[in-house]
Amino acid sequence: MEPVSLASTVVSPNVRRVLRRWVLWPSWLFVAALVLLFAAGLTVPPWAEYLPFALSLVAFGLPHGAVDHLAVPRLLGRKAGTTGPVLAVGLLYLVLGGLYLALWFAAPVAAFALFIALTWFHWGGGDLHALAAFASDRGEYPAGRTRRALTLLVRGGLPMLVPLLAFPETYRTVVGSIVDLFVPGSAGVLSWIFDPSFRLFAGVVFALLAVGVLASGYGSAKKSGSRRVWLVDVAETAVLALYFALVPPVLAVGLYFCLWHAPRHVARLVLLDGKSAGALEAGRVALALVRFARDAAPLTVAALVLLLGLYLAVPEADAAPASLLALYLVLVSVLTLPHVVVVSFMDFRQGLWRGSRQPSAVSRQQKPSN
Repeated sequence: MEPVSLASTVVSPNVRRVLRRWVLWPSWLFVAALVLLFAAGLTVPPWAEYLPFALSLVAFGLPHGAVDHLAVPRLLGRKAGTTGPVLAVGLLYLVLGGLYLALWFAAPVAAFALFIALTWFHWGGGDLHALAAFASDRGEYPAGRTRRALTLLVRGGLPMLVPLLAFPETYRTVVGSIVDLFVPGSAGVLSWIFDPSFRLFAGVVFALLAVGVLASGYGSAKKSGSRRVWLVDVAETAVLALYFALVPPVLAVGLYFCLWHAPRHVARLVLLDGKSAGALEAGRVALALVRFARDAAPLTVAALVLLLGLYLAVPEADAAPASLLALYLVLVSVLTLPHVVVVSFMDFRQGLWRGSRQPSAVSRQQKPSN
């Protein structure tokens, strides 16, 4: 049978309204407010820039990837906790996460480059899914696989590239603090990315790409009656570009992780659980969040234990905020690789890459798991 549309069935019009009210609008307003405040000259003490990452240990950030073992069986229409999918996801994390951790010890510069590429892809994909499933009424925007791929490229580049263009010295410091955990001084091989000529070239190319993708989307949006979603895309792209160009990067990326990327993915996960989706349908957002927190708690605690193990195992780690952040980002990178594989499976299963067809969550025979 034809797949059920995520936009019209699993995500009913009422649920979409709830998600827009509680997920999309708060992030839009918060980011826009920060743009205005920092454009007006707001400054924050250096220690405060680390607070969002500390918050992400328990609120949305780290937990948003701690339900992968339940998301896969739910996506397949099986009961959460079904042995096969859970073991498969566990093995995926063990093998890919273990290999990535070994790469950090063996070749930290390569591991850092892979982390940036993975995050670029993953965060861009998160924004793409939210546009198609939550902002769109029928999953019609962006139209076509190519435009979706380019939208992913632009959206992922906003948090990963714009801070490099606007705050190269801070970016250099963060890179050094991470890589130096394993091989002190090895970050020097990346000095070319901080060169003004490279940053100018990268900035011009990226700006042209972003404008071109948005401009090319207008015609198809007009044809499909989705100009409102196109305007959302334009507004989000513009405000995020200003946000990452004005807000200090450690603060900006930490807040984006906690308050933009993670809530959108949590909403996606909540919709795979029948009772949580029903709670959203009834406007009971708190109940849906409590159920998600319950599901995410065990592996969030396990990740925190792993973070402690990394602190003991990495020779150059210390208690300074920059060092702790660097260590946390290493942990996040190790967890991101298998997480990206799971999310990519979700994208495939839900039809995110079927061009202009709506993303679908499950087939008619596969209802969200209870």
